[in-house]
Order: sequence, then structure tokens, then C-alpha cells
Amino acid sequence: METALTRLAGIRYPIVQTGMGWVAGPRLVSATANAGALGILASATMTLDQLRAAIAEVRCRTDAPFGVNLRADAADAGDRVRLIVDGGVRVASFALAPSPELITELKAAGVVVIPSVGARRHAEKVAAWGADAVIVQGGEGGGHTGEVATSVLLPQVVDAVRIPVVAAGGFFDGRGLVAALAYGAAGVAMGTRFLLTSDSTVPDAVKARYLAATVKDVTVTRAVDGLPHRMLRSDLVTALERSGRARRLLHAIRRAAGFRKLSGLTWRHLVRDGLALRHGKELSWSQVLLAANTPMLLRSAMVEGRSDLGVMAAGQVAGVIDDLPSCAELVERIMKEADEVRARLTAAR
Repeated sequence: METALTRLAGIRYPIVQTGMGWVAGPRLVSATANAGALGILASATMTLDQLRAAIAEVRCRTDAPFGVNLRADAADAGDRVRLIVDGGVRVASFALAPSPELITELKAAGVVVIPSVGARRHAEKVAAWGADAVIVQGGEGGGHTGEVATSVLLPQVVDAVRIPVVAAGGFFDGRGLVAALAYGAAGVAMGTRFLLTSDSTVPDAVKARYLAATVKDVTVTRAVDGLPHRMLRSDLVTALERSGRARRLLHAIRRAAGFRKLSGLTWRHLVRDGLALRHGKELSWSQVLLAANTPMLLRSAMVEGRSDLGVMAAGQVAGVIDDLPSCAELVERIMKEADEVRARLTAAR
């Protein structure tokens, strides 16, 4: 299936595996790429050396194009851009809007720039700055999310910009792909669906939690870092929501200390990152600390398998997913379903 996305990224199918922290590592990304979709490495939870090794590992596992997700506000963003360019990475994606200068630098090196946004005005901004395409995530998506459903947000963005738009939030099968194309999107991006594959390195016990979840078990809470965060309901989430201010602050300090030791960041850096997220929002100091070390909470579940101590970001589709196919099986199934849906629609005319 050829679309503006497949031509831009050099992939066979208009499907993107998003850059999920602690989840989108070399194994998942290369499996996605070999399946004909666009796999994106999550670099925000990696050091420079780890990112360099991860890019090299993906290169060893596949000859297909892949991408790397970056934090535009990272202190070493320039160094990461050079790794991407030197590593021959095809796509750079961003969770926060990259600066015009960063976009220009990447494009000059032949790297395709695809930021992720959650609002029409953000899509218009990055398009004006020269982004090649944009991923737009509706409120159904996992992790930090907005309030507008994909079915409302997507057509707004498609009508507002003249670059390819990739739809995210609520997609998991071929019917969704066809629906996104009908809205004018050039493809779909999926996180939770790729997390729940046999190629994902997420521990089996955590995958079982996702598979057992119903749609009602996927909630949006501000208790973790003060921002709307879609995740699986858990005892930890409930405890954070019910805790008093002093207890939340103590919990945040303990978590921040653990993340500081793991990441090598100073307390000053942790608070700075938290304050960056706090800007323009009414966050408590416990939320500032939690905002700075949310990666630690994700790592506890996604790497260590401690669903009791960590958070499990999840799109609403977690409530309707009940299997763990390989990436190759998943992509093949989605494309087969999409072809069948399009054939039925054509026959019904």
C-alpha cells in the first residue's frame, strides 16, 4: 500500500511503531522494520553511548529504514542529532516540537523530520517550520495525552496542513487504518499494539496485565506528574490519587532519588526538568519531582516487571487487545484486514 508516508519514509506499509520509552528498543524496532513498517527507537531513556549502540544493533538486524525519537529540549540534542545523521537513520521523531534550527539541520542531512503533536495549532507551527510530516495523537492514545478524540482532532489537522499526517490514538487493526486513510491521513501510528507483540521485551507478567485489562481499566490521571497521563489502573495509581500532600512528596523524593542514581543526573537537573514540565501548569512540588522521574516509574514496570511499583502507559485499545503476535504477523494481519475492508466498500458501491 503506497501513501505519502510510505514514499517519504521508504517503507512498504503506512504503519508506524511509536518510540515508547523502555519499550521501543533495537529488537522491537528491527522486527517492525523487517515487517515493512516504520520502527522508531526511543532515545530519551538512553545515554548517548546506549543510543549509539542501539542504532548499530538495529543496523545489524535490518536493512530497512527506521527512526529515532528525540527530546528536542535535551541538553545533548545536538550530539544525538549527529548520531542519527552518522548512523544513517531515516527518520527523526519528536515528542516535543523541535526548533526550526533543529529541523533545518536534520533536513539538510537528508533526515525526515516527523514531530508528534496533540493539537491543531502545534501541527500548524511545526509544518510552518519545515517538518516533513506530523503524527497527531488523539485522546485515546497512551502516555501523556489530550482531551480531543482522534476522530475529531485528525480531520482538523488534515485540513490545516499540507504535509502528510499520521494518525495515532485508538488504532490496532486494518479497519482503523482504512478509517484513518478515509479521514485523509497517510498512515497510522501505534504504541500499545506493538508493545503487545512477541517481539516486545516488556516482561510477560506485565503483558499479561495489559491483556487482562478491559476498556474501563485504562484511565487518565494527573496523580503521577500533574499532566493528563493515560495508563492502566493499578494499586500504585490509586494510592497516588488518594495520598495526602506530605505522603505524595515523600513518595516523589524516593522515586527521584532512584532515578537520579540510575541516570546519573544531579538533583539540580531533576528539578530543572520538572520545572520545565511545570511551566504554565499548577503542579505541586511532589508532582514536579514525579514529572522529572516519570521514566523511573515506567522502567519499574516495562523493564523490571514490577507492575506494583511502576506505571503502565496504555492506550484505550489495551482493552480490546487479546493476543501477542509477532510484528510480522501483526503487520500482515492489519494489511490483510485493510484490503478486505476496502474490497467490501468497493463492492458495496
